Amino acid sequence: QVQLVESGGGLVQPGGSLRLSCAGSKFILDSYAIAWFRQAPGKEREGVSCISSRDGHTYYADSVKGRFTISRDNAKNTVYLQMNSLKPEDTAVYYCAAHSYYYCSDQNPKYWGKGTLVTVSS
Repeated sequence: QVQLVESGGGLVQPGGSLRLSCAGSKFILDSYAIAWFRQAPGKEREGVSCISSRDGHTYYADSVKGRFTISRDNAKNTVYLQMNSLKPEDTAVYYCAAHSYYYCSDQNPKYWGKGTLVTVSS
């Protein structure tokens, strides 16, 4: 059973930073592309970022480009999402997800975590 566990969410002021973590098994993190999605209240889920497992290529939504950074620590079986210069519109539940292949794509990932809430507010 594939298990992905997010952590690191919380309340932060506008302009602040948070780092989200996605922990999974070594096989999953080594084999599959890992993506971050988010869903704000009353809005559709959107892709935020993705990192491929084989070559480390990264992808970002235009709304977060230059502010968010995705990375992986293979020794810790963890993928991170560093979020800087946070805005109120970044408020959402953030989900970690794994594709069933090594590259990032527009297809819905196969495996999902339960999410972590990020609230950006003064």
